[in-house]
Amino acid sequence: MNYWQTSLVRLRGVEPEDGDVFWEWNQDSEMARNLEFVWPPVSIAQVRAWAGTEAKRKLEDDSFRWVIENLEGTPVGFIHTHNCQPRNGVFKYGIGIAGPHRGKGFARAAALLVLRYYFKELRYQKVTVQMHSANAASRALHEGMGFVREGTVRRAIFTDGRYLDELFYGMTVEEWQQRYDLGEG
Repeated sequence: MNYWQTSLVRLRGVEPEDGDVFWEWNQDSEMARNLEFVWPPVSIAQVRAWAGTEAKRKLEDDSFRWVIENLEGTPVGFIHTHNCQPRNGVFKYGIGIAGPHRGKGFARAAALLVLRYYFKELRYQKVTVQMHSANAASRALHEGMGFVREGTVRRAIFTDGRYLDELFYGMTVEEWQQRYDLGEG
């Protein structure tokens, strides 16, 4: 039994050689826009150096980045936790799946692994995700997982020549337990 594997995905840490994969993912401007904004191009050397540094990072302040692999070992995306506040028991995460692998359940499976870890092993009690209003895939993913829309900050994000609302979704440990820790999945 590998805690970090399901019948669909495996999560692992970033390896130095993942720089090429992350650089390739950086070429997908729509993926970048859905995550944050369209970044200026960076060199493959810079991304390789980042991956080398990231590969040496430890779990710091409960924040971490994982590569999402399918069971054949092909990287299909990433998930990372951030803004972890152990005192309050709250954290956030971001997730990205490469174009050819979207719509196959990888994001859901990876997110559920991370939620299980933070709720059952690290004693967190609440997770929040945020996205812009045009990110229909992320909204559908999180609503389908049982996240509750908690708020909207109007016109908070500028991308593609327009202002978009920023949406906040959350799930408590009790909501997760009711839905996932009792056998549903």
